Amino acid sequence: MRRPTLEAVAARAGVSRATASRVVNGQTTVAPAIRDAVLRAIDELGYVPNSAARSLVTQRTDSVALVVSEPGTRVFSEDPMFSTAIRSASVELEAINKQVVLMLASSPKSHARVERYIAGGHVDGVMLLSMHGADPLPSALSRLRVPVVSYGRPAVPVNIPFVDNDNVGGAEAGVRHLVETGRRRIATIAGPQDMIAGQDRLAGYRNVLRDSDRRSIVAVGDFTRESGAVAMRQLLGDDPGLDAVFVANDLMAVGALQSLRQSGRRVPDDVAVVGFDDIEAAKYTEPPLTTLRHPVADQAAAMVRLLLNLFEGGPTEPIILPTELVVRESA
Repeated sequence: MRRPTLEAVAARAGVSRATASRVVNGQTTVAPAIRDAVLRAIDELGYVPNSAARSLVTQRTDSVALVVSEPGTRVFSEDPMFSTAIRSASVELEAINKQVVLMLASSPKSHARVERYIAGGHVDGVMLLSMHGADPLPSALSRLRVPVVSYGRPAVPVNIPFVDNDNVGGAEAGVRHLVETGRRRIATIAGPQDMIAGQDRLAGYRNVLRDSDRRSIVAVGDFTRESGAVAMRQLLGDDPGLDAVFVANDLMAVGALQSLRQSGRRVPDDVAVVGFDDIEAAKYTEPPLTTLRHPVADQAAAMVRLLLNLFEGGPTEPIILPTELVVRESA
């Protein structure tokens, strides 16, 4: 069967092609009765607008790029942050009939590909996720005439609106909980220091210890479970008498719990553990993990709303969401 045309819709509704086109493109200058007639004709004929032709009229693609600066092995791994953020952003955009284009950018070649695609006008806006300090995309995309927002404060000095959570305040709350429960030798497994979340959570840890008589004991991981296990072994080797550890995300905390168990340390009797994120698995570790609740889904949804504000010329001030200490048996 031949695909129904806009001309056929206009003929069925008894209007001109121009009027039918205005209805299809969402213009509000058409009388309600005429609009209803055109919409009825569209439904009866099964007409589907030509997206390329519609874009020429509206100057919109109805697509948004979600650019994740990580390799596929990291994005599609056990880390639920990525799936939660991608799902939440997709749901928000699909509710307003916009398509999500997921793009991974973890190498110079992929950075160039993403930049060419966006410069080619294939999307109406860009959302950046999981950026590292040396990432060239924030600066490159800010020079293009396309709205850009970031999940998290950019690590480079670039004027891009962003949504973040209170990483410093959350870390302070977690470490303060350890201090208030009498722990004396409190270590941390920090996140990667080329990421703002890693830097801010380490800063929060240090802020609390600076105000007490405790010294900093630091190992650095990369937000993966394996790196948490390795860092915990390193900390135990450097200071076998440590009695608490603040871990910059829950996946690393899961690895830390494994290393503590293998070393014969009891949690929380010998070593208390506090994580960050409150992923689903935190409820089911042994023992259940005390952690800071990081509202990933809310942060992604707020990022979409911030992008829509850019589309409409609305406010684009940074949005900082609160975290919440969730106390369980590990501390």
